[in-house]
Amino acid sequence: MPAIFEYQRNVTAHEIDGLGHVGNVEYVRWLQDAAIAHSAAQGWPTARYHQLGAGWVVRSHQIEYLAPAYLDDQVVVRTWVANLKGIRSLRKYEIYRVPSPTETPNADEAADWQRLAIAETLWVFISFQTRLPRRVPPEIETAFEIVASDLPLDELPPRSRD
Repeated sequence: MPAIFEYQRNVTAHEIDGLGHVGNVEYVRWLQDAAIAHSAAQGWPTARYHQLGAGWVVRSHQIEYLAPAYLDDQVVVRTWVANLKGIRSLRKYEIYRVPSPTETPNADEAADWQRLAIAETLWVFISFQTRLPRRVPPEIETAFEIVASDLPLDELPPRSRD
């Protein structure tokens, strides 16, 4: 499974705010959706956490908005685990607008991908019964490859184009 996961989506009408672009809360929803999809791809879907009786809750989000997204934009949220230790995990994200499959490819492929936001979420692992933090089990720790948290975003491994 990939260390850097790509979650793709189209911007829909219900995500547009009064200013005519995607509302801020929608970006946060995309972060969570991407994290859940990445976890499922690594063998840890929501149901498996429920069977374990423990799972992740958000401690904090940090997001920097760089450019707006609009109705019908194609968006990719890239996410990776930057740190997973003890009871916590730091997950990072990049959100891009990408050309739709019907657009003619640009000769300069890098110009096609516009970065809309960068973000990170601090997750805490808790027992569902006690609601208290608990140590992340080894089988979850080994399910995720760590991508160095101090790696500059421009030096991350290349995006997949599949």
